[in-house]
Amino acid sequence: MAYVLFMDIVAYSTLPMDLQQQSLDRPQGAARGTSAFARAAAQKQLIRLPTGDGMALVFFGEPEAPIRCAIDVAKALRSHPDIRLRMGIHTGPVYRVADVNANLNVAGGGINIAQRVMDCGDAGHILVSGAAAEVLGQVSAWCAMLHDLGTAEIKTEFAFTSTACTTRRLATRLNPTS
Repeated sequence: MAYVLFMDIVAYSTLPMDLQQQSLDRPQGAARGTSAFARAAAQKQLIRLPTGDGMALVFFGEPEAPIRCAIDVAKALRSHPDIRLRMGIHTGPVYRVADVNANLNVAGGGINIAQRVMDCGDAGHILVSGAAAEVLGQVSAWCAMLHDLGTAEIKTEFAFTSTACTTRRLATRLNPTS
């Protein structure tokens, strides 16, 4: 089982090339600077994957790591409103595989669904799949931060329940636009 945080820059491809790289540097640095990232990396419980316009962080072992990382990244980027980051979190199975360059990668529903959850969000959103929300909902600290948004359908054959994560100090909109 893996706990996946998928994030990307909204409208990344419309940015000039020099701004594309700059817009990726801050979220990458913010993610690397979180305690969840550092702890998982030190324990070799993290696979980091660049996605072109963002990244996927695949955590093993600690179910709260992706949401803690997401909140810390959002807080770090508050002073950079020009970086329009959206995030999706899912808990599910992944396989550790080698990519074409023999680098460690992952495949499977866990990462695919995390990306689909993120795709439903807009800039500033942290969306959590129903599976991840069910796990996080068992920890009292997260109960008040999870807000059910209902079911979202993607590609007619795939539907999932979506939850937003918010804190009073974190300005995250509750009603994402599709």
